[in-house]
Amino acid sequence: MSERSGRFSGLTTRGRCLLAGGLATGVSAIALDERDLLRIGAFVALLPVLALLLAARARRRIHVERELTPARVPVGAAVTVGLHLHGGPLLGALRLTDTAPDAAGPQAAAPPRFTVHRLSGRGSAVVTYPLRPVLRGVHRVGPLSGTATDPLGLAEFERELAPADRLLVLPRVVALQGLPPAIGAGEGTPGSALAHQGQGASDVLIRPYRQGDELRRVHWRSTARHDELMVRLEERPWRGGMTVLLDRRDVAHRGRGADSSLEFAVSLTASICTHLLSRGEPLDLLTEDGVQLSGRGSGISPEPLLDALAALRPSARPDLAGPELRSGTDVLAVLGALEPGEVDTLLGRRSGGGNAVLLDTSTWDPAVRVRAGSGGTAAANAATLRGAGWHVTIASAGSSPERVWSDLVNGL
Repeated sequence: MSERSGRFSGLTTRGRCLLAGGLATGVSAIALDERDLLRIGAFVALLPVLALLLAARARRRIHVERELTPARVPVGAAVTVGLHLHGGPLLGALRLTDTAPDAAGPQAAAPPRFTVHRLSGRGSAVVTYPLRPVLRGVHRVGPLSGTATDPLGLAEFERELAPADRLLVLPRVVALQGLPPAIGAGEGTPGSALAHQGQGASDVLIRPYRQGDELRRVHWRSTARHDELMVRLEERPWRGGMTVLLDRRDVAHRGRGADSSLEFAVSLTASICTHLLSRGEPLDLLTEDGVQLSGRGSGISPEPLLDALAALRPSARPDLAGPELRSGTDVLAVLGALEPGEVDTLLGRRSGGGNAVLLDTSTWDPAVRVRAGSGGTAAANAATLRGAGWHVTIASAGSSPERVWSDLVNGL
């Protein structure tokens, strides 16, 4: 632990008053030629000086190390902060004040504060307190300041006893079920085996017709059998996995803190990526501007991906312009509010259809309404994407990630 010299606080109000009283008594004793009164004045004046020496000694001999258990947790999980004190005996009190942001647990008006009066026989002590982070991110716990005082409370020294430590809070991840259309059904991916249930199994998967499906995919034999239009789910193309696109633009989201639409989008994206990786799907996670947040691979650990999402910050970009999305892969976009022309911008980056979750951000902030000439609501944008062959579901503030994913899987 690095030691840093703290500021010299000096005498307390009590100490300054005692010093002034002792000096005044000494001056009066000299003027009155009272030796006994002079001795009393000298003793009273020397007490604060002795208190300074004791407090300074305690400041030099006390060392503190902070331990976070664990230092990497999901939102809402408990964290125990341990302060390990080492040093010589305390002749006075040691007041400790740690620093922790509201997002990591405590309230701003009530930071963790403790008073230590003595150490154990081995010159050590442990103080613990809990944290329960309410918002993802990289939080700084610390620095820890300590104020050493003498037994009479006449002097104090304040110093920084421990620097800040890093607490990584991951986005909330929920369990998901199933896969939306065209994911993991192509040859060349681990998921392709799921479509082949054994020797002699049918190689044609069908589902009801949806707006935006191409007529060439209509399976007429099944249409006649079910008395409604049915389309082939897959033509068995080669698939290169999944590209997940996360819209993190600040202008595209509403709300604040853990209840904002951005935090919902990050939690949904984390859940989707964890689910796909558990199914063996090769995965790319990109932000709206094409920045890659995860390494590509099949069955890779989701931990680096979650770490990247934990540290994700909003972007100041005004639009969805960016590089062309990787060809040969499925696309799943988690999008905030879209302004006029941004749907066309997204379609220009992707030839062919995809899957999308549109956030109806007005439900996260009812006071915000779509500006005049903005091009319509989330429902209108969803209709445009469906017309281009995308499978789209709309999420509102009352939705859960599980429900949104289920709607996308079931084509609702």
